[in-house]
Amino acid sequence: MADWQEITGGVTAPKGYRAAGIAAGLKPSGAPDLALIWSDVEAIAAGVFTTSVVRAACVDYCRQRLEEKASARAILCNAGQANAATGEQGLADTLESADLLARELSISPNSVLIASTGVIGQRIRMDALRKGIPSVVAASSTEGNDAAAKAICTTDLVPKTIALETTFEGRPVRIGGICKGSGMIHPNMATMLAFVTCDATVSSHLWHDMLKRAADRSFNQITVDGDTSTNDTLIALTNGQSRTPAITEMGPEAEKLEAGLTAVCQHLAKAIARDGEGATCLIEVQVTGAPDDAAGRRVAKTIVGSSLVKSAVFGRDPNWGRIAAAAGRAGVSFDQDNLRIQLGEFLLMENGQPLPFDRPAASAYLKQAAAGAYLKEDTVLMQVQIGNGPGSGIAWGCDLSYDYVKINAEYTT
Repeated sequence: MADWQEITGGVTAPKGYRAAGIAAGLKPSGAPDLALIWSDVEAIAAGVFTTSVVRAACVDYCRQRLEEKASARAILCNAGQANAATGEQGLADTLESADLLARELSISPNSVLIASTGVIGQRIRMDALRKGIPSVVAASSTEGNDAAAKAICTTDLVPKTIALETTFEGRPVRIGGICKGSGMIHPNMATMLAFVTCDATVSSHLWHDMLKRAADRSFNQITVDGDTSTNDTLIALTNGQSRTPAITEMGPEAEKLEAGLTAVCQHLAKAIARDGEGATCLIEVQVTGAPDDAAGRRVAKTIVGSSLVKSAVFGRDPNWGRIAAAAGRAGVSFDQDNLRIQLGEFLLMENGQPLPFDRPAASAYLKQAAAGAYLKEDTVLMQVQIGNGPGSGIAWGCDLSYDYVKINAEYTT
């Protein structure tokens, strides 16, 4: 990250992008519910989507569009209705949404990508959407990031946005992103949506590969509740408007760009995990000594996804036995005599043996994180070593509180 600096602007920080978010009447609450992001020119596009076999119509639509053509101009996102498990009519609504936006922007429908979020089994309220599309286009501007970030939210407590800048051959290159997600978070890609924009010039195959690796190190390493959504979507556009030399193969420039893309995705992913429904803190699990990175990521995600670990953190209980148990069931073979567990500055186990530690102080560490500044001092760090291998992995999650059950018990009522 030494090469990248944080700036303002989110998805409209890169050159050549506009965004907007409006209240179109899709949500009963009257809150903003329709977002638009679009590029002045055709942009290279890549996407990563839910692995669920029960998928929203927009997911199948976007996959097909990107298989046919690895570029796009616009992303339209409705919040309120997931348009998942809605059959042929759900797909028809998605196609109509793309056609309506294309007509309003005077672009081809195959340059429009669609995302939806909300209650599964509910179709998009098309009457409201038809009226809203001209309004969201009219509202779009180079200052529209914050409005778009708010309009994609459902149970999120806060909008989530980030932008970074660096230079290539003296010219600025920027990457921005927004996302939403709070519950039903357990990606292999959760109800999570993320949209990333960039103004670098990159070949389509390279951009796709970069995004897939970035997703594996970010969104696919978060969990709130173990439930994978029907609508998970990550879309990234890069439009070349920085006028920097084209990046067509891996090398120092490509690695630098991928580092920025990964940093944006990791920031957004952590914001989703921290905003887990009812959460009071972020949990970060760092695993080392694994046979390879994939194994390290698997162990880390298993620990951070454990309901017992999450409950212990909420109860401010430094119960390291739950961490050890979760590591042991992750499906990665290791010698338990090599297990080392540290919570913050407190070493709890080494060489497979429990160690004496200041339990009240460790509990106070957990309480301090819950009282810490959002995404700054609110992180509970767990460091786990499972051997001497070269692999490592990081995963993020949140504690499991009483409010999570209340929020989800009353979700549609």
